[in-house]
Amino acid sequence: MSKTVEFFFDFGSPTSYLAWTQLPKIAAAAGATIVWRPLLLGGVFKATGNQSPAEIPVKGRYMNQDLARFAKRYGVPLRFNPYFPINTLHLMRGAAGYQDDPRFHAYLAAIFQAMWVDEKPMGRPEVVAEVLAAAGFDPADFERRIGDEAVKERLKATTEEAIGRGVFGAPSFFVDGELFFGQDRLDFIAETLTK
Repeated sequence: MSKTVEFFFDFGSPTSYLAWTQLPKIAAAAGATIVWRPLLLGGVFKATGNQSPAEIPVKGRYMNQDLARFAKRYGVPLRFNPYFPINTLHLMRGAAGYQDDPRFHAYLAAIFQAMWVDEKPMGRPEVVAEVLAAAGFDPADFERRIGDEAVKERLKATTEEAIGRGVFGAPSFFVDGELFFGQDRLDFIAETLTK
């Protein structure tokens, strides 16, 4: 029986981006399934008292260097977004809104690329509309989805569930009920998936 890995993420997290670039390969190698769980990191921080490493200058500087190391190791582009921090509420509602849509992975690719490669100011609705249109999405459909009460509730419920299960940041993963935090724990996830 194949295992599953739950992936709780927020586009505002560069480590979520790095995990997104690697997790599909890890899951495929283990014959595992990814359960995609978009959440609102701001809600997690508020509930747990956690904060972004960027809010602690010395830690933020170190983390930027460490992220560059991991990006080089993974062979993926990463540019620190000069507009950071970006309010990702609408972007994450979009992820919840497209979650059951065949274009979900295209949506993830478009937003992660815009945030952490193209350095776009993704807190601006007009920029989000441009990015989505360029990726083949209808911006009006996006607006309809993120305004849907069921979509809003889905994102809220997933965030609350994550908090209830001990999540304090993103990315967070669960395999066999065990929590793993951070993209730098992907080796443990790979190991657990193959047990």
